[in-house]
Amino acid sequence: MTPAAPTAPAASVPAGLQQWTDAGARLQAQTSGPARTEPVPSEAGAKAPPDSQVPWRIEDEKSGAKFAVKAGRGVLWGVVALAVITGVRSWIWAPAPAKPAPAKADSGPRYPVEEAQAVAARFARSYLTWDEGDPQARAAALARDMPRGTDTSDGWNSKGHQQVLVVQPSTVSVLGDKRARVRVDVLVNTPDTAPAPADKGDKKDDGKKDDSKNDAKKDAKSATRWMGLEVPVVQASGRVVVTGQPGIVGVPNSGPSVPAADSKSNDMDFGDKTRGVIEEFFSKYATGESDSVAAPGASIPALPSGMTLEAVRNWTVDEGSGTDRVGTAVVSWNVGGAAIEQTYRVKVTRVSSAQAERWQVAEVHGGLTP
Repeated sequence: MTPAAPTAPAASVPAGLQQWTDAGARLQAQTSGPARTEPVPSEAGAKAPPDSQVPWRIEDEKSGAKFAVKAGRGVLWGVVALAVITGVRSWIWAPAPAKPAPAKADSGPRYPVEEAQAVAARFARSYLTWDEGDPQARAAALARDMPRGTDTSDGWNSKGHQQVLVVQPSTVSVLGDKRARVRVDVLVNTPDTAPAPADKGDKKDDGKKDDSKNDAKKDAKSATRWMGLEVPVVQASGRVVVTGQPGIVGVPNSGPSVPAADSKSNDMDFGDKTRGVIEEFFSKYATGESDSVAAPGASIPALPSGMTLEAVRNWTVDEGSGTDRVGTAVVSWNVGGAAIEQTYRVKVTRVSSAQAERWQVAEVHGGLTP
């Protein structure tokens, strides 16, 4: 007999895995059939099966799983690269500071300026109109624009006469808490209450007074003047009312200084060429016949009746070119027995026809503004 080959000593198996190796050995004996003659080792003295007989093995992942893993890694590395790039860029080019959002001013409801002007103008007419023969008329007129229960007769001694001719509301100064102050300019006519001078040497030889001097005194018994009135108002219960007595203030004697207008270069040749056109137009302007000499399509209303042209004092045309030109006309009118000088900005346009070409007035505006 050939002696049995010595067997290699069995590798030690950890105690925790002993039951799994025994189960693998039994499964191997069952699947190998009768040809297997090796006895199944008992649990007590079982030897560890060779590596090829372990009941588990490492298998390669499927291609789909590999692709998902690789794609995920690629995305992860891309995010890391982007973070690095943007970080480096922020080190070199500092981001511009964010612009602060514009502050929104909460001004609240807009003050009813137009209503305040209307109320103040009506009140000013009532306040500066008085007639000692009918004091209740003034009180009733004031009550329309003052709070209920106000003594509208307070502040007037019920004497004298005064009539309001013109009322012109002006600026509204908003004071807060729905209160404001309205400036109103008023033209009044007041009888002259100054005592008449003593008559000296105004008697004729027949002992009668000079009637012409008496008539002059009668004409001088009234005075017309402008005065300012500042009216305190408040918005309450959906309307504007006068809160109390106003104050009479002065009216400026002159306006403020203003910057000089820009001087324009003049086209002397064109001014001489079109002077006759301008003189003809203004001679027709006051008579209502301006359409006969105006450019086609121009709409220039006639001046008030009673005005006649005295002369076109000056006509200058601004430098320029083209079919439309603008100039300045200084015109003297006869009106009300007086001569009054006016300034106009006039636009002339070139009108062409088969027979001729001419310049005609297209627009007329008062004043020196362009």
